[in-house]
Amino acid sequence: MIIFTGYLIIYNVFQISVTNDIRFYGLLKTIGTTGRQIKGIIRQQALLLSLLGIPVGLALGFVIGNKLTPVIMAQLSYKNTFVSFDPWIFIGAALFSLLTVFLSCARPGRIAAKVSPVDAVRYTEGGRTSGKRRARKSGASLFQMAWANLGRSRGKTVVTVLSLALAVVLMNLVVIFANGFDMEKYLAGRVVSDFIVGHADLFQVSAGFHSKDQAVPETLLDAVSAQGGITDGGRVYGQEQVVQQHMPEEFFRQEYSRFSWYTQEDIDQLVRSTEQGGDGMLLGSAQLYGMEEFPLSKLEVLEGDLALLSDPARNAIAAVYGTDDYQAVSWDSNWAKVGDTVTLRYVTEWKYVDLDTGEEISSEEVDARYARGESNFASWGKTFEEKEYTVCALVTLPVALSYRYLTVGGSQMILGAEQFRQDSGMNSVMSYAFDTTQESEQGMAEFLETYTQSVQPLYDFESKERQVAEFDGFRNMFLTMGGVLAGVIGLVGVLNFINAVLTGILTRKRELAVLQSVGMTGKQLKTMLVCEGLYYTMLSAGLSLLLIGLLGPLLGAVCNVFWFFTYRFTVLPVLVVTPLFLLLGALVPLAVYRRLARTTIVERLREAES
Repeated sequence: MIIFTGYLIIYNVFQISVTNDIRFYGLLKTIGTTGRQIKGIIRQQALLLSLLGIPVGLALGFVIGNKLTPVIMAQLSYKNTFVSFDPWIFIGAALFSLLTVFLSCARPGRIAAKVSPVDAVRYTEGGRTSGKRRARKSGASLFQMAWANLGRSRGKTVVTVLSLALAVVLMNLVVIFANGFDMEKYLAGRVVSDFIVGHADLFQVSAGFHSKDQAVPETLLDAVSAQGGITDGGRVYGQEQVVQQHMPEEFFRQEYSRFSWYTQEDIDQLVRSTEQGGDGMLLGSAQLYGMEEFPLSKLEVLEGDLALLSDPARNAIAAVYGTDDYQAVSWDSNWAKVGDTVTLRYVTEWKYVDLDTGEEISSEEVDARYARGESNFASWGKTFEEKEYTVCALVTLPVALSYRYLTVGGSQMILGAEQFRQDSGMNSVMSYAFDTTQESEQGMAEFLETYTQSVQPLYDFESKERQVAEFDGFRNMFLTMGGVLAGVIGLVGVLNFINAVLTGILTRKRELAVLQSVGMTGKQLKTMLVCEGLYYTMLSAGLSLLLIGLLGPLLGAVCNVFWFFTYRFTVLPVLVVTPLFLLLGALVPLAVYRRLARTTIVERLREAES
C-alpha cells in the first residue's frame, strides 16, 4: 500500500507539472522540437529532481531510522541496540525510487509529446472533451459547476483522491491491527500470580531448570516474606536428576514422529536403545513437578480431582496435557487417563549397555565405539527406585509455572509437594509464585528489582506489571512504525492535494477571469472553488470508508496468525481525520484564490492571452 501510494503521488506530481507547463511545450513544438525530445526533457527534469530529492530522502530515512529503531527496541525490552549501516539498503532504495520516478513520468511525457502547438496555447485543464452535452434550461448551480470541474481531468481527480484516501486507510489499518492485540489472551498462561521468582536461567528461552544449583535459596524466600503484603503463595519443585516413566511404545513413537527430522529408521533405533519396562512399555523421560496448594490452584482441571494430591497416602498424580497458542487442548500430548497407573523410576546411577548382548560395558568401550561410528550401545538406569501412582486428574499447565521447555519422547506429570520430596528425595525449589495486596505491589516490585540486581544477581523475577509492559511495548511498536509511515504518506498526500488544487486554479486563470467578467462575483467564485476542494476531501473520506470495509476483514483474517489477536473493526481514525480533511478542502482553495485575486480581472485576461 505504501509503495502504491508513493507511485500515485509521484505520478500525480509529474502529471500536474506537465499540465502546468503545457503551453511551454507547445511553444517548443512551434520552433521544431519533436515529441521524442519533449519526452527526453521531462525525463531529464525527473532525473534532476531525483538527484536532488533521493539523497535528501536517504539522509532523512537514515536519521529517522537511527532515532526510531532504539525507541522501538526499548519498547520490546532490549537493553542495547546497535544500528548497522548497510550500503545495499541505500543503493536498493535509490534504484527503486528512480524506477518509480521514471514509470511515473512516462504517461505525462506522452501527453506533452502528443499535444499540438495550437492546442497547447489554448489549453485548459480538461478542456478537450468529446461527446454531446445536454443543454440545461435552468442553468447550473455553483455546486454543479464545482462537480463538473472535477470531471474535466478525471485522471488527476482519481489520483489525488486515492493518494489522500490510502494514507487514511493505512492509518486506520494500523489502528485496527494494534488494537486487535488482546491483553487477556496474551496474559493467559503467562501470568498466574502477581510475582514469580526463580533462577535467571528459568526465564531465558530454552534454558529451563536442570540443576540443584538453580534452586531458589531459602534466604531469598525469607527476604521476600519479610517485605510483607503477601496474600498467598506457593513453591514449585523441579527435578534436578532424570526421572523416567513407563509409557506405551505407541505413545513413545508418536512423540518422536512429531518432529520431521526423525525418520522411521531413527525412531526404530530409539525404540531399540530404550530400556523395556515390560507389557509393551518403554522407559521414556518424564517432566515431573512438585507443587504446593497455591500453584496447584492455578491449574485448569480437565477431568478428575486435584484434592487427592494433597494426601501422600493416596499416591496420586496428575497428568499434564498440552495446549496450543489458542488454548485448545492437545489430547494426544499425554497417554495417561484418570484411573490409570503411572510408574515412575527415580534413577540415581547410570550404566552403559551393549544393545546386542544386554551386558554392561565400560565408558572407555563406549568412547571407542563412538569413535568408530558405532551406535549399538545405550545408557540405562543402574541404581533406581520405582513408585506407582494413580492418575487423579488431567490438567493443563500454565507456561509461567512450567520448565518452559519440553523433553522429547516424554510427558509431564505433577505430584503434591510433600509426595514429590518424599518419593524423589529432591527438594529444589524451581520457582515461587505469590500474590500481594494492591498497596504493596509496587514496593515488592522495587524490592525484587534491587535484590536480584545487587544481592542475588543470578536470580530474576516475573511480574504481572512486567508482562503488561511487555504487551504494551509490543503493541506500541506497531503503532509507532505504522504511525510514522502513515504520517509520511499522509503529509505527502496533503502536499499532493495542495499541488493539485493550486495547479488546477492557476491553469484556469483565464477561464475564472472570464467568469468574473460576465458577472460572477468574488464570493460566488470562492464558493465554487471551496466546493471543489470539499468534493476532493469528501470523496477521499468516502473512498477510505469503502476500502477499510473491504480490507479490514482481510487484515483480521491475516492477523489471526497472532494467537493473541482479536479482530475489532473500527472507522474511528477516518471519523477523526474527516473534519481535518474538510477544513483542508476549504482553506487551500481560499488561500490560492487570495493569491490569484491580488491582480485585477483585466490583468489576468491579458496574462492568459500572452
